[in-house]
Amino acid sequence: MARIVAIVTTEGDSVAGSAPIFVEADANKRESTAFLLEKILDASTHDLKNGTFILVDHKQE
Repeated sequence: MARIVAIVTTEGDSVAGSAPIFVEADANKRESTAFLLEKILDASTHDLKNGTFILVDHKQE
């Protein structure tokens, strides 16, 4: 099963969970942070189209 390893969002109050949450007010900075984390965490980035990116680890353990 896949798991969310990080969240990058414009609205920190609109998300919750056990994954690290990165709040970036600027859209370009948000996207840059998400794609940098994608490389660092070896994860897949998914744009939820509501100002939030989730980074998902699809590897099976």
